[in-house]
Amino acid sequence: MVKKLKQMADKKAASPASLFDSALAGTIKDSAQQIWLAGLGAFSKAQEEGGKVFEALVKEGTSLQRKTQAVAEEKIGEVTSRMSNMAGDVSAKAGQQWDKLESIFEERTSKALNKLGVPSSKDVEALIARIDELSAQVAKLSKGSPAAKAPRAAKTAAAKPAANGAAKPVAKRAAARKSA
Repeated sequence: MVKKLKQMADKKAASPASLFDSALAGTIKDSAQQIWLAGLGAFSKAQEEGGKVFEALVKEGTSLQRKTQAVAEEKIGEVTSRMSNMAGDVSAKAGQQWDKLESIFEERTSKALNKLGVPSSKDVEALIARIDELSAQVAKLSKGSPAAKAPRAAKTAAAKPAANGAAKPVAKRAAARKSA
């Protein structure tokens, strides 16, 4: 079998087609060799230039990162400002609602106390002013009275208005409450 294969190979080598095949094989071999050498040259260039290209890419990436961070921080600032404004608006509205609720509560409490007959702060202030006025008048009258009068007459005079005038201040208080 080996002898037959050798004979066939010898016959093919002698034929003109085999010459063409061997020339084609040589051309392909040369082309493959050139491609291999070109690849080695490209690899060598890439090693030399690779470090420089890498450094340039790092610099460009750093620059891009800084720009991106600046834009992101600006956007975050805008969003923070908007949120602060919204929170302020909501807080103001809530404050207004609390003020309304407080005034309604005070008004209803005042009405309930009035129905129960409890004097309001205005009534109490009016009474205090009236008491101060009356105290001033009493002091004025007591300074103008002669000191020579008998102590007994002063005691009697002081006792009579208290007994006779006891009903008058109550009526005046009720009238003051109704007018206020």
